[in-house]
Amino acid sequence: MYRVIVYIALAILVSSVQKVAGQIKADSTNIGYIEKKIELLEFQKQQVIKEEKEKLKIEVQRITDLENKGKISKELAQKEKEAAARIAALNIENKTSIIDNKIALLQRGEDIDTEVDFKDDGYSVAISIGDDVDEYYQGWFNLTCKGCERVYDRRTYSDLILAFGLNHGLIDGVSFNDSPYKVGGSKFFELGWQWKTRLFKNSNAVRLSYGISYQSNGIKVDDNRYFVKNGDVTELEDFDGSIKKAKLRMDNLVVPVFFEFGPSKRIDREDYFRYSTQRKLVFGVGGYAGLNMGTRQKLKYSRDGDSSKDKVKRNYNTNNFIYGIAGYIGVGDVSLYAKYDLNPMFKDPNIDQHNISLGLRFEL
Repeated sequence: MYRVIVYIALAILVSSVQKVAGQIKADSTNIGYIEKKIELLEFQKQQVIKEEKEKLKIEVQRITDLENKGKISKELAQKEKEAAARIAALNIENKTSIIDNKIALLQRGEDIDTEVDFKDDGYSVAISIGDDVDEYYQGWFNLTCKGCERVYDRRTYSDLILAFGLNHGLIDGVSFNDSPYKVGGSKFFELGWQWKTRLFKNSNAVRLSYGISYQSNGIKVDDNRYFVKNGDVTELEDFDGSIKKAKLRMDNLVVPVFFEFGPSKRIDREDYFRYSTQRKLVFGVGGYAGLNMGTRQKLKYSRDGDSSKDKVKRNYNTNNFIYGIAGYIGVGDVSLYAKYDLNPMFKDPNIDQHNISLGLRFEL
């Protein structure tokens, strides 16, 4: 099960490289995608018309306000409205003609480069011929909800969370150098879903992040020893044979909560605005709490010339309730991540040991 989860997470990470890079480039020789390009261009035409009509409406209202305040005469106001209408009509004609020409090229089999930028609630489409990018129009559309009204102020977002790195067990009264655990071989993995909510109405300086995560903490034992449960006590004992790998893995389901701080850029559009933390410093501090779903020990060893593998699933006196503190600091969607289990790894009367982890955290 653990490998399946890892493979799924890696597949998601690979597919999300396009989002991190910001663009995907389509295969223009694919007939189905050519049809999709034409569909996008037709959608652009409608958006151009809508945008120009909205600009005309605003301009006419501005002229009307000047007339009502007595700053311009009725005759002058009428002339300016007619001039604004002519400009809007010409803009629509010119811009839609450009798009119609591109559609005609596609229909004749000509190659037109299409780039799609992933955004927070849609996609921005830029069409170009050769190396000349068309700057006349960058429109927004939503493949899953065409025609839906966009939320003016969206305060909550959601992301897939992936984190992995090194894990270790800190033992009470034992120095780091004298630890029986391997640093390089002990790892952690986390996969979860988070929601992030802006706390202040007119500022994105503080966000609350919350969700649910699967955590897996591994401890790899050194010096040919392995974990043995003797009643209420779990301890390390020498192995009768040659151990290649002795690893204890604890799988947890937790609810993490973070306060996130950092600057952001406000992006204003005609009918909505958004805050973006891309390429911005982010800092999060918080904690997590949850339940231990299972503990198992994986052994790879040789005895009398025979190699064997064993997976032993039992509680090993590990604590059922998991809670700890965590934090991250990074840029945009990638952060350096650290967490520390405040609960002891094993129940009393065992010596206090605590999981500590350091690695990378991705918001996908």
